[in-house]
Amino acid sequence: MVMKEYLSLAETAELIGKSKETLRRWDNEGILNAVREPVSNYRVYRRKDIEKLLGKLFDEVVEEEVSNYVEPEKDYNVLELFAGAGGLAVGMEKAGLKCVALNEIDKWACQTLRKNRPNWNVLEGDIKNFDFSEYKNSVDVVTGGFPCQAFSYAGKKLGLNDARGTLFYEFARVVKEVNPLICIGENVRGLLSHEKGKTLEGMISILDEIGYKVVPVQVLKAIHYKVPQKRERLILVGIRKDIDTVYKYPEPYNKIYNLSDALKKGDLFDTNVPKSEGSKYPKHKKEVLDLVPPKGYWRDLPINIQKEYMGKSFYLGGGKTGMARRIGWDEPSLTLTCSPAQKQTERCHPDETRPFTVREYARIQTFPDEWQFMGSISQQYKQIGNAVPCNLGKEIGYSIINFLNEYYLKSNKSEASISLAKAL
Repeated sequence: MVMKEYLSLAETAELIGKSKETLRRWDNEGILNAVREPVSNYRVYRRKDIEKLLGKLFDEVVEEEVSNYVEPEKDYNVLELFAGAGGLAVGMEKAGLKCVALNEIDKWACQTLRKNRPNWNVLEGDIKNFDFSEYKNSVDVVTGGFPCQAFSYAGKKLGLNDARGTLFYEFARVVKEVNPLICIGENVRGLLSHEKGKTLEGMISILDEIGYKVVPVQVLKAIHYKVPQKRERLILVGIRKDIDTVYKYPEPYNKIYNLSDALKKGDLFDTNVPKSEGSKYPKHKKEVLDLVPPKGYWRDLPINIQKEYMGKSFYLGGGKTGMARRIGWDEPSLTLTCSPAQKQTERCHPDETRPFTVREYARIQTFPDEWQFMGSISQQYKQIGNAVPCNLGKEIGYSIINFLNEYYLKSNKSEASISLAKAL
């Protein structure tokens, strides 16, 4: 069967014999993940993902495990923006990339970075106050988890100047100053629909303006990359236009890890989670959550307690499945937030009626146990909750190394051909 690299939603539905609505649901459930076509923002599907699914549907032999591991052929340098407490940087380091500098505005996150990696060049302060031109043509990759902000539209095509005052403008400015081979931005899934897709469209337009071609945008589900957490991150990849090497997203793993894998000795960690400090519930909340079973939430409470605990939210629509939620051992955690005890996003321990501790939080985000967080307990939770899971960062790191290996291999062959031609 000969197929294109990417297929549209309609083509995929016809090929698999399922409705478009089923495919949309499968995308949300992680059965068959779509990517987003730049500019149009339409769902498209990767040929190899469809082939893999077809093999499962028709009981063909499908390789159970994949590996994204790849050795870097040389030293590759990364400049990271909006570095936070280092989740992405730790992952990139584990993959084999070298961080030459990290910029972060939060003083506690900067202290965390310096505490754990005294050799890292941590540039503390507002990104607007830094000039990165010293790294021009000496950095292979610029990464950054810029916050999602709306743009003001001055014309039909959004340009770099129209985005002034936003943090994406600063991300693009640095990319323009540094001129890396590849830039990687990461954000929440909601960026796909932010301002009806216009914000993402504007970002793609800006990267195009400064000389970068955006590959189809994809949302990576952390549970497919050895992370015991239902977290999703949108990945925006820009390749410099003079480069014809193709970037490939990391392959998803088949095995899904759960909370037990995060907090107990096993495949992910060599020991049980270390003891540490953590938040506590007020007496009334503890009394309510004592009644919720593992994997349960507010609907498992008696109706009178539901109404009292939920207040006006009880009468509103939506499942509100994060309220009074106790995680089960045999499931991945829900997405961690910056505070473990917020009413709308409850993350209660399976056995004990309490929020996850700081070290449990860090385990769920796949930080190493030796990675220390600075500041108050609330500051530590905030740093961990905002982070990119380290294991997801590592898999993205492998995909970057694979891209760079291929680029330099082509580049060296081309230079060798030119030298040979001159010698002749």
